[in-house]
Amino acid sequence: MNEPFPPLTPPGAPKPPAPVWATAASHTPAPTVSEPFAPAAPSAPSAAPSPKPKRTVGPVFVVGAVLASSLLASGGTVALISATTHAPAPTPATATAQQASAQNPASSAAGGSQAPVVDIVKAVSPAVVTIVADGVTETDPTTGQTGTGTATGSGVIFDGNGLILTNHHVVAGDPSKLTVHLNDGRAFVGRIYGIDTLTDLAIVKIDATGLPTAPIGDSSNIQVGQQAIAIGSPLGTFTDSVTSGIVSALGRSIPVEDGSTLSNLIQTDTAINPGNSGGPLLDPTGKVIGINTAAASQAQNIGFAIPIDIAKPLLAQASAGKPLARPYLGIRFETIDPTVKSEYKLPVDNGAWIPSIAAVDQANGQGSRGFQDPNGQFPFDPNGQNPNDQGGSLPAETSVVAGGPAAQGGIQPGDIITAVDGTTLDATHPLDLVTSQYVPGTSVKLDILRNGQTTQATVVLGTRPAAG
Repeated sequence: MNEPFPPLTPPGAPKPPAPVWATAASHTPAPTVSEPFAPAAPSAPSAAPSPKPKRTVGPVFVVGAVLASSLLASGGTVALISATTHAPAPTPATATAQQASAQNPASSAAGGSQAPVVDIVKAVSPAVVTIVADGVTETDPTTGQTGTGTATGSGVIFDGNGLILTNHHVVAGDPSKLTVHLNDGRAFVGRIYGIDTLTDLAIVKIDATGLPTAPIGDSSNIQVGQQAIAIGSPLGTFTDSVTSGIVSALGRSIPVEDGSTLSNLIQTDTAINPGNSGGPLLDPTGKVIGINTAAASQAQNIGFAIPIDIAKPLLAQASAGKPLARPYLGIRFETIDPTVKSEYKLPVDNGAWIPSIAAVDQANGQGSRGFQDPNGQFPFDPNGQNPNDQGGSLPAETSVVAGGPAAQGGIQPGDIITAVDGTTLDATHPLDLVTSQYVPGTSVKLDILRNGQTTQATVVLGTRPAAG
């Protein structure tokens, strides 16, 4: 989960350039708006909804899988955040995938072996929708002017009773009206069921039953180089467009134009254009492995999708009629890579390190509370609070929230979490990705390295506090 703390940058490490990525939704302002948006697109045929933009990313490519300095803490209860991978919890959306297959016979055609793209498109396109948000309020980051317009994106039906997965930025901006256009020509008024702000996911509900659904896949088994297929509504006009490419990389982290960071993303060279936001990224069997969300604004063939495993707990909660909620550990951690291991003299190659002030100061050759982040601000405020911490104040000497789930389970600063319920943590399975598949209230067993000794701790995951 992308948490409010800045990453711990090792001393002397070069600071990467700060690219700006753009979301893959398409925005068309109302004629009365005073120039905060791009000019309105040419009118589309009456049968097609007006466009909404895609999120884009800036000209400089983000380096690899950026370290996520994470406190499993902040976020909202219904408007929530996070990321996912495997599914040990009994309620994640394995059931949702089975339900999708049962409701959509085409999912069996998408089966376990590679299918021709034409067959995949025939099977999945009926479950891909176009979402039009009218009366969206937006501020031009260049001029600061605010106005209203129309935003258009895509979505995918995962529950035949009218539940649609899309991007948060597709329905953001307090729209006055949401209209969901189905592949068969029908249109329904939609409402926002819930949002997942940190991962840019949202669920929209329409009053309909018996809808076609897309088969839900497993993003934990994705291989770099495998085929990837996108279906959506680029520019909001060219509905049901299909593009195909490959998975270019995994575990990417990118900053987007609203100032937030998206982590654990799938990178693909499949064409992702404005209006594709919220649409599905499919594997060679026709199953949904990601939700398209961003693309490079000044480059070609660099697009990003949120892995579907991140969304599975949300799908299960929505299908059960429950509010969206994310798990909460109450720690700040650093994902261990070779640089972090070397600079902080850690004994293992992988895992989630819960830093202590002493360890950080020692690595920086500074006194107590001497560590400063790249922006020149203390990650631990001398008054005992971190102004960026939306999930509770942290004492100045600790990265474990007092009274939080981790603290209650005996987790201490300096601990290295190496596994969660038997899932080993590594570069492709970071702590935030693994824990986000669980629902609040789940008891998880953590393997821990403490002062050179291995031990275990059992933690009952809390509910992520509302953003404050």
